[in-house]
Amino acid sequence: MDIDRMLAIDRDHAWHPYAAPGAPVYPVQSAQGCRIRLADGRELIDGMSSWWCAIHGYNHPVLNQALGDQLASMAHVMFGGLTHAPAMRLIKHLVDLTPDPLQYVFLCDSGSVAVEVAIKMAIQFRQAQGQPRRHRLMTIRSGYHGDTSGAMAVCDPITGMHHLFSAILPQQIFAPAPACRFDEPWEARHIDAFAALIARHQDELAAVILEPICQGVGGMRFYAPDYLRAVRALCDRHDVLLIADEIATGFGRTGTLFACEHAGISPDIMTVGKALTGGYMTLAATIATARVAQGISAGDPGVFMHGPTFMGNPLACAVANASIELLLESEWQARIRRIEQALQSGLAPCHGLPGVVDVRVLGAIGVVELASPVPMRSIQQRFVDMGVWIRPFGRLIYLMPPYVIDAAELETLCTAVVRVVADGDWDPGA
Repeated sequence: MDIDRMLAIDRDHAWHPYAAPGAPVYPVQSAQGCRIRLADGRELIDGMSSWWCAIHGYNHPVLNQALGDQLASMAHVMFGGLTHAPAMRLIKHLVDLTPDPLQYVFLCDSGSVAVEVAIKMAIQFRQAQGQPRRHRLMTIRSGYHGDTSGAMAVCDPITGMHHLFSAILPQQIFAPAPACRFDEPWEARHIDAFAALIARHQDELAAVILEPICQGVGGMRFYAPDYLRAVRALCDRHDVLLIADEIATGFGRTGTLFACEHAGISPDIMTVGKALTGGYMTLAATIATARVAQGISAGDPGVFMHGPTFMGNPLACAVANASIELLLESEWQARIRRIEQALQSGLAPCHGLPGVVDVRVLGAIGVVELASPVPMRSIQQRFVDMGVWIRPFGRLIYLMPPYVIDAAELETLCTAVVRVVADGDWDPGA
């Protein structure tokens, strides 16, 4: 299909995420390593890992081979009443890698669905315990958990992008966002507001859900491990389940395999996704303790009431296994440290620039926070003209590059961010 035909169909019929029909797009011809080749021949260095999932870059021969090998035997078979080796290998990987005592894995379609599953697990667990009044959720502001209904209800009502739907969503309980930065001393007062809320509402709470250490789309904020440790202790004290949403942070992004490891805690339920398949296929998982799984099974109706059609898809499981093994066999910790150091030095010139509120880095995440929202269309065009793919949102310009990025590519990304922020001459109407 030629470019003009592709763009005409896109303009007349395609609806892209968080965009109006007809929004400008850039046609892609191929992708290799950390580079996206546009249909007009330009190459863009990818600073987004395709929304944080392509940790090994694009068109990786090991992942390609895994898909091809699996395709030769079966592309899909229903998971209801059947099982298969790719899913069992993946489940064993996840049980071995996630913190004890997580040990029961529910495979699902996407990150948002994984959050829905976690919420349903918590509510059904309370029903099975004879506590039907405990059906509400508590979370922290500046969080983001997905775009489906249950997930939207625990996103920040303002920064979580779902305020338009607030009238139809369950009303959950929001504690203030953590005020303690990852790189600053912890004080016990930082947990006071959370502690007061969980004590006040413990009789109606099924679970607390939060993103450990790094809050994603809701604000790209990094908070102190001691805060997460205190949340775990409060959940234990008040018999409230803790759900850790590791969809964005899992598989090394913050410098540990899972962000919960920064605090040395384990949740009752964990969600993973995004990087799970290295960006090749949509797949996620919700992992629970035996207490949760067996508690649900002991109540009426004796089974967990959820079942995606494509649950445990063999192709997705096969490439997830290959991605996990590829990550573990690499020097991923050293790679993340190198990326972190490069982001710290590369983005440092943004400190003190007009309009910059904060510059922060954790693992393979670099964030420049501005005082006012960026003009999306014009700033996107400027980055493309500079040969990089960086997609800001709100007041944030951020980088989450593939782990395989080289020093020169990373320097180019950082230089582009600094130049655009320093110029600051965007079209305010764009």
